[in-house]
Amino acid sequence: MGENSFDLTGKVAIVTGTSRGLGQYMGRALARAGADLVITSRTLESLSDFKAEVESFGRKAVPVALDIRDYDSIQAAVDKAHDEYGQIDILVNNAGCNIRKPSVDVTWNDWNLILDTNLRGTFFMAQTVAKKMIPRKYGRIINIGSVTCVAGYAGLAPYCASRGGVKQLTMSLADDWGIHGITVNCLAPGWFKTEQNKVMYEEKEWVEYLCDRIPLKRPGRPTDLDGAVVFLASDASEYVTGQTLLVDGGISTGATRALPKKK
Repeated sequence: MGENSFDLTGKVAIVTGTSRGLGQYMGRALARAGADLVITSRTLESLSDFKAEVESFGRKAVPVALDIRDYDSIQAAVDKAHDEYGQIDILVNNAGCNIRKPSVDVTWNDWNLILDTNLRGTFFMAQTVAKKMIPRKYGRIINIGSVTCVAGYAGLAPYCASRGGVKQLTMSLADDWGIHGITVNCLAPGWFKTEQNKVMYEEKEWVEYLCDRIPLKRPGRPTDLDGAVVFLASDASEYVTGQTLLVDGGISTGATRALPKKK
């Protein structure tokens, strides 16, 4: 391990789902640590601003079209990334989706959309990238989960099932690929405000209730993930694999809302 084991200079990272949200924040963190990026979205046009931003840090950013639900799209995207750089060192498996509904209202298609994206897509993206990493005997795969990897929430049954699956998948892949010098870990954010859930944060009472349950008394800020993603992508974590790292302000401790003080 070198003097700065968090330095990603000379590394190439694919970050999926970088048209907006947490994917962009994690991509920024890796670029600032020295990595060159492959950024992905279903539409290349949505990546132009982020590409320019990454290049303003002095790093390279290659936009690649990717539909994580399409096997051929995964193969083509990874091949393009590898052809562009000649190596893939890091994968941040971030692309995902959610539909909030009471369980009795979830449709067959709702279930398939969420599981195909969050679980099947995560597996085949990891598999395809691992095939490029194995000959080099090196790789860092970071599957993005959530606090729902370890806790269930009403109205999120398919999503919780998919994220629980990502946690289990991560452990299996870590066991499969450790012999090839590849670590596989799951980065699990807690309650962060994103495009997917921003409507929930418009309800003041719900936000107050949420913050009461979080030991650090606030939702996550996107930059709260910076240190964790750089750690898992770097040589600082070379002996960490198969783990789920919760970045959740402590809500997974099972904290409950404080009772009002008696007068």
